[in-house]
Amino acid sequence: MSSALPSLAFLGAQPQSTLAELFAADPARAEDFAHDLGGIRFDFAKTHLTREAIAAFDPEPYHDALARLFAGEVVNLTEGRAAEHPAERGFGSPDAVALAAQRHNRLRALVDAVEAGAFGDITGILHIGIGGSALGPALLVDALGRTERRYRVEVLSNIDGQAVDEALGRLDPATTLVAIASKTFTTAETLRNADAALAWLEGAGVEDPYGRLIAITAAPEKAIEFGIDETRVLSFAPSVGGRYSLWSAIGFPAALALGTEAFEAMLDGAAMIDEHVVEAPTDQNVPLLAALADLTYTQGRGAETRAVFAYDERLRLLPSYLQQLVMESNGKSVRLDGSPAAGPTSAILWGGTGTDAQHAVFQLLHQGTHLVPVEFVAVAEAADEQDPAHHRELLLNCFAQGAALMTGRVSDDPHRHYPGDRPSITILLEDLDPASLGALIAFYEHRTFAEAVLLGINPFDQFGVELGKDMARAIDDPDTRAGFDPSTRALIEKAGL
Repeated sequence: MSSALPSLAFLGAQPQSTLAELFAADPARAEDFAHDLGGIRFDFAKTHLTREAIAAFDPEPYHDALARLFAGEVVNLTEGRAAEHPAERGFGSPDAVALAAQRHNRLRALVDAVEAGAFGDITGILHIGIGGSALGPALLVDALGRTERRYRVEVLSNIDGQAVDEALGRLDPATTLVAIASKTFTTAETLRNADAALAWLEGAGVEDPYGRLIAITAAPEKAIEFGIDETRVLSFAPSVGGRYSLWSAIGFPAALALGTEAFEAMLDGAAMIDEHVVEAPTDQNVPLLAALADLTYTQGRGAETRAVFAYDERLRLLPSYLQQLVMESNGKSVRLDGSPAAGPTSAILWGGTGTDAQHAVFQLLHQGTHLVPVEFVAVAEAADEQDPAHHRELLLNCFAQGAALMTGRVSDDPHRHYPGDRPSITILLEDLDPASLGALIAFYEHRTFAEAVLLGINPFDQFGVELGKDMARAIDDPDTRAGFDPSTRALIEKAGL
């Protein structure tokens, strides 16, 4: 990515019209601001995005950055790296694409070996990771593996012993593989949990506990030092960031549980989005339009948060996944050139599942004092065994909430007055399958990238997480603990540490 700062002048072309006025002035708005892509409808009509703003936008810096991303050039300037997660989907430098394909073949071979009985009778997998090493696999397996999961998958991320107990308690040590996922293979929480898993296997009398371990890492030498045979090490490129890594070997538990055909279909769905952002004109580029809508609110209207509600239980982990993708990528306060950001960067992302959220937080969305752009994600085709009335009511609730946020309701009673003019985006999948989920996740990745380009920040580093890690190490050493503030030292003493 270039350190040249793009212009946000397109925001000045945004009229201060209400959503109702925009619809009244443009009979074709509902059709023209909805885009169908890969079995997914992206409806931006209930945002304040306008044709004038889109026409005023200069896309050249974005397309320049996108070309360098796909060419495998250094776009992560602060770490001197490319960002080669698109290569996992077939888009990147020829060498990176070829190497990713080789690594996928190795992943498939290991899945085949498990299925062929090379590890004995396997019924489950304990996947240990944290952050991007855990959130992606958890989302994939939970969303797609509810009815056709071939192995039980438990994803363990939290160092809390209670989380360890619960994950291990749902598995049989005699028939469980343990996958340890860490980009550097130095992540403290992951290695601590790996030690606990080894102790669990040993305590159950497993003859060769280390023979049950699989490593997923960009530092294979570290995994081998840990004691894992190189034949059971799945690697991925250091230039693939953790929160962009589910397309790589990090997706091994999903490939095992769902099948390699499903995993490949997910990659194909993502590749369709990659191809779209390269070929689509500005007014049809779906991730770019979403980014322009986001900036309309963070930069133009002072919105500090964005809410995502999944109106499908299978997508209940999507808001958590997106929190890391969006806030760890774009939660920055300096631009690429090191200067302070001129305005707000990432919105704070939060959310939940419908219809539960309607009875928990929608009071604030409808009548509160905060401007919160809302995103609804739903699936047209049900996959449950209940009366179709369930899914019908779920979808009608989803669509009604977007309509209510926009139109509001006038009342002489101020307590029952709804101001309306509250924006929302609706994303409607025809069906939830590996290809559509891959496309959906890749859409969010490209949206995050586009927003970063327009803000002039780097979405690929994550230095903000390092200070807390450094202090966590220092706080355990009595020689350095004395340098901590009195409040922290008192808490350590009170906890008996």
